[in-house]
Amino acid sequence: MFHEQSICQARASVMVYDDASKKWVPIKPGQQGFSRINIYHNTANNTFRVVGVKLQDQQVVINYSIVKGLKYNQATPTFHQWRDARQVYGLNFASKEEATTFSNAMLFALNVLSSPDSGGEDSLDMIEMNLCGI
Repeated sequence: MFHEQSICQARASVMVYDDASKKWVPIKPGQQGFSRINIYHNTANNTFRVVGVKLQDQQVVINYSIVKGLKYNQATPTFHQWRDARQVYGLNFASKEEATTFSNAMLFALNVLSSPDSGGEDSLDMIEMNLCGI
């Protein structure tokens, strides 16, 4: 049974960096436009993932596990990126506010993953409510 809850939601275009053309391209070829991006927290095993669902057709365009030590870069107020061994991912947000909401949740997740003691589930719940603006 999954114990996941969304700690943020934002609208963004999901991109990857294409080394060959030296350009940012949609993560799925031919699929431009906004997706609903959530960061989910699995409270049972204290893991986080980024999930993006295309607004137009509800297709999952990204399902990415956030790992300890991930380098998250806020390149501009509305474009943020991170990389793994295979590629560089980018999110082009619909607004600065949505970008800020997402980055706060991402930085929270990275902080939780890097700390030896998360401070207990009650404090996590309070922080998550603040992130979501509840």
